[in-house]
This record gives sequence, structure tokens and C-alpha cells, in this order.
Amino acid sequence: MKETAISIIRRLRQEGYSAYFAGGCVRDQLMGNTPKDYDIATSARPEQVMRFFPQTVTVGAQFGVVLVLIDGQQVEVATFRSDGDYPDGRHPDEVTYTDDARLDVLRRDFTINGLLWDPLTETLLDYVGGREDIRSRTIRTIGDPRHRFREDKLRLIRAARFSARFGFELEAGTHHTIQVLADQVLQVSKERLRDELIKFLTEGYASRGIQLLETLGLLRPILPEISDLQGVEQPPEFHPEGDVWVHTLLMLQLIDETRQSLAQGSNPTATDWAAIPENGIYPSISLALGVLLHDVGKPQTFEVKDRIRFNNHCEVGARMALRICDRLRFTQKHTERVVQLVRDHLKFKDLPQMRPATLKRFLRQEGFEEHLELHRLDCLGSHRNLDLWRISKDYLTHLKPEEIRPVPLISGDDLIALGYRPGPTFKEILKAVEDAQLDLVIHDRAQALNWVESHFERKPTSSGGVQ
Repeated sequence: MKETAISIIRRLRQEGYSAYFAGGCVRDQLMGNTPKDYDIATSARPEQVMRFFPQTVTVGAQFGVVLVLIDGQQVEVATFRSDGDYPDGRHPDEVTYTDDARLDVLRRDFTINGLLWDPLTETLLDYVGGREDIRSRTIRTIGDPRHRFREDKLRLIRAARFSARFGFELEAGTHHTIQVLADQVLQVSKERLRDELIKFLTEGYASRGIQLLETLGLLRPILPEISDLQGVEQPPEFHPEGDVWVHTLLMLQLIDETRQSLAQGSNPTATDWAAIPENGIYPSISLALGVLLHDVGKPQTFEVKDRIRFNNHCEVGARMALRICDRLRFTQKHTERVVQLVRDHLKFKDLPQMRPATLKRFLRQEGFEEHLELHRLDCLGSHRNLDLWRISKDYLTHLKPEEIRPVPLISGDDLIALGYRPGPTFKEILKAVEDAQLDLVIHDRAQALNWVESHFERKPTSSGGVQ
């Protein structure tokens, strides 16, 4: 990717235009990190960029942004510009192309993202003190923070994300302005807020990030249900770590530690741990969000009788999780998984009493590795007793796939042959047959047919026969 981007810069230079690496890739290089991609800023106009390179895609023509495609790789090339006002809090009402790289930098968000790098001469262009802010580990807006944040309200949460991601301090004026303007983050589209939240939760700084959002006053406008976890006491015999807020942050910290351990190739705990999703990405979006929301129902169900109790908090939490996911425009797939994680996260306590059929259905549900990992994190973030987690792992190790999900012994056609009339009861009968099979009560087709006749009566028809 880097060599491809350099070749684009070289060509633009040959055509008489200035061109540099810009933004995050320069920041990451100076911090000793490998950039995920390389963006280019240039004095060449979009139509000129498109003329120099045969394969291009305009992704932001009104803002001078062109994707250059070379050998299956794509590099974003943007024309130097200055912006007018931002009446909608996101888009400038006027864009003026310029040959001045400095003017282009001055419209950007934070000093650490306002650096330019010439890879041909290995020269850094720093018009805003970004290099020094990287050295001092500071997040600072370029220019007046009020002006920068009013241009694009998403910058309020991006400032917090960069601070959490890199462990940088927010410059005092930037910090104060975010607190003053925090409520205006709701002017950002739900989809953009969702995408930022996903980054907070999955990129390795979830605990620090959520705490910072709360400190800055950004969490309550976006997720008031999570802010409400603060101060909600828990029974100390099960939760010696503290209230629901502390417990949730500890679990997010465990996610961060597990992610780091996996990246380093080491075991995240002294024992084996839950399976990584098939795509190898940890944490998944649904797991991370499930951790954040798993106890969201506790504030509404808090009561003190013989001890602190949260009766039915899983069901209440599942309904709240559904509303939150809908509000933030999560996909249906993510929403369904998160709701299920929240609803079922205490089912592990019933494991020793489950009948075999219930146990096997529990183990075989789609995405069970996320349920198991949520349970592990829940235990480690509280009483630290992993006995039920180990039992689950043992079942998964020793039960064969055909024992958990056996081939059906009979079908609807068999029920018709027995004289049962097709209808809604077929589903009930076939499920009952599978339960008996999972319970090892029946083992073959003949036993299944006999079992059905002994447990389900054929109803008489109006003509006096049976159905």
C-alpha cells in the first residue's frame, strides 16, 4: 500500500503538482505505528487526478476527493482546499480549491492529524505544532476549539476517541469546550454515532473510552442508560468489585486485555478461554456491545429485601438493549445477537439443573462462543468463580456434534402416516420428539413413532373418525 501511494505522489510531482501524505498515516508513522492506509493531499484538481490515473472513483467530488485504484489497492487523493461555513454542523457550504498546503491543514480537526509528509525527500511539514503535541501526548484542536467543533459535531466524540486510543491528554481548552458543547453531539446522525461507538468498544480502549465519554459529558446524551449504572449497588457476596458501573468497566477492561493478549499471541488467562469467532476478530461488535449492555436492566429492577436483588433484570435489559440498538441503527443481525446475549447471560447458573435436552439446545445456539465469553468476562469482573464456565467448556469438549444436534428421527410425513392431521401441533410434536431424543429417552425411528402415539392423542374428526 505504501509503495503504491508513493508512486501516486511521484506521478503528481512529475506533472508539476505538490503532493504529500496527509493526516492519520503521518501521525501513525511519527508514533511508531504502521498506518492502515495512506491518504494523499495534493494541489492537483480532481479532474487532473482522474486524467493522470486510468482507474479512479469519485467518492467526494464536491470536496475534491478521488480514489485512485492501482493493482487492487485504493488510495484516497484529496485536493488542497479551504472550507466555508458549516451551517448543518457537518458539511461546508462552500469549498475553495487552493495551491497552498498550509490552508488545507488549517481546516482540519486536530493538530496530530494536521501533519504532511513528503516521502520523496523524507520531509515533515508541520504548520500547527502537531509533532510537538505527539511528543507531549496532547489532543488539541487546530485553531479555536469552539469553531472546530461547531463545524462538525462528530469531532466532539472523535477527540475523546483519539484521547482514549492513544492515551493522550485533552488540551485544557479543548477539554473544556467539549464539556460545554457535549449536548450538541446529538446533532450527529445516529449512524455516525454508532460507528464511533463501535470503534470505542472494539479497538482496544473500551474501558478508558467509556469513562472518558462520561467525564466529558458525552455519554449521557448518547447512552443515558449506561450513565445510569453509576451508583447502583450490588450484593457484595457476588460483586465485591463494586457497583454496576464499576463492574461493567472491569469487563470492558478485560476485553481490552484479552484483545491485547491475543495480538501478542499469549493466553489471556491462566486457563484456556472461549473460542474466537470464526473470522478471528476479537471482540466482535455484538460481544462488545453485549458486555456494555448486559446489566443495563439493573437500575430499573433494583430492590432491597433480604439482600440487594435485581429480579427479572435480564428480560428488562433485553428490552432496553433492543431499544438502544434500534436507536443507534445497529443492523438487525447485531441487534438480535445483543438482545439474546443480554437476555441469556444468567442462564449459566442453571447449568447443573438443566435436563439434557435444555442443555444441548443451550450449547448449540448460534453464536454460543459469544455467550460463553460474556460469561467468562462476567465472572472475572465480579466473583471470579469460573466453575460453570469450565463445565460448559467440558460439555463442548466431550459431547459429539451428533449428540448436540442429532439427525431427526421422524418428519411431518411420518406423523401424517400415523394419522395425525397437519397443523400447528406438528411443530410442537416434532420438538417434543427431539427433546426426548436429546434426553436419550428414544434412539431410533421405531421408538420415536411409538413415543409419539403414547404422548399425543389423535383428535376425533367431526365424522367420528380420528385426526
